[in-house]
Amino acid sequence: MLKKSLLALAVSGSLAASGAQAAKVYDEDGTAVDLYGRIAIGFEGGGRDDGVDNSEEFRNFGSRLGFKLSQQISSDLRAFARLEWRFRGDERSSPGFDEVRNSFLGIESAQFGTFMAGNYNSFYNDYVMQPFDVYVERGYEFAGGGLQARGDSIGYLSPELNGFQAVITAKHFSERGLTEAEQTDEGSVVATQGGVVYSTGPVRLALGYVEDKVRGGGNGKVRYGATAAYDMNDDFQMRLGYETRSDSDTYGGGFDKVGLGATYAVGPLALYGDYYHIDLDGQDGNRDAWALGTLYKVSSAFDVFAELNDADLDALDNVGQDDLYYAFGARYHF
Repeated sequence: MLKKSLLALAVSGSLAASGAQAAKVYDEDGTAVDLYGRIAIGFEGGGRDDGVDNSEEFRNFGSRLGFKLSQQISSDLRAFARLEWRFRGDERSSPGFDEVRNSFLGIESAQFGTFMAGNYNSFYNDYVMQPFDVYVERGYEFAGGGLQARGDSIGYLSPELNGFQAVITAKHFSERGLTEAEQTDEGSVVATQGGVVYSTGPVRLALGYVEDKVRGGGNGKVRYGATAAYDMNDDFQMRLGYETRSDSDTYGGGFDKVGLGATYAVGPLALYGDYYHIDLDGQDGNRDAWALGTLYKVSSAFDVFAELNDADLDALDNVGQDDLYYAFGARYHF
């Protein structure tokens, strides 16, 4: 179903099928190497307007190239690794690749679960808040793939048991090699995050947390989130989400976010939209953001998309103007 394909393409989770169109480079005696990626380009315009030009621009939308590697050790045990780079698909650039997006390895067992280590996406984002992460560019207001993640991490994913699955991961922020003048007030810290997902029939429920450390861009408080998704039928899914974090006088404000959305997918066409009410601590005014998008699969490897987003930044003091953001483009997956 396209609804499932849309989620798989839009959400590039740690173990998600981001290489759905992968080309088999090698597969012999239980050892496999797959090459995958995508080229995504288009136009965007609008968005935040605080004294800078926000007119149309031809741009790259998350082009990437990667390898998936695996070896079947036994009937129940599989070793795996992933290496993925970002590159600019809209113009000539030097160097050719501008970021290592993911690089991790692990061991997977149907009986004991999956252990992994390295540079991978936020488990909280990919497993707890995942139903809302369907946008190519803007419109998603919860979490984010880099939330206290992507680097120096170890994680565990339990086997699915009677519809339940648990995930937990920890990221280490080290100060090894820093002089006393370069060291931070926090010192060496570990940020953990995790969650529990329950799926049965048309219902998916998830609950999780993140230690939102200052070293990782947070405010030192714990972030909590929950989502509920319901498949009304094979074509229509509704979703409800909530996320909160307490205020911190020193390192930044807290928030309460409520999101409500849906995806309708029939044949090669998908339509998706979300509304968010966002209450920011320490700010005068609340935001009511919304986003709409559509994706059309021309083929199994090629799709086109168009998206609109109003972040409602005008409702907040000292933020600047916010014009309607729009983006449209095409992606080729391989």
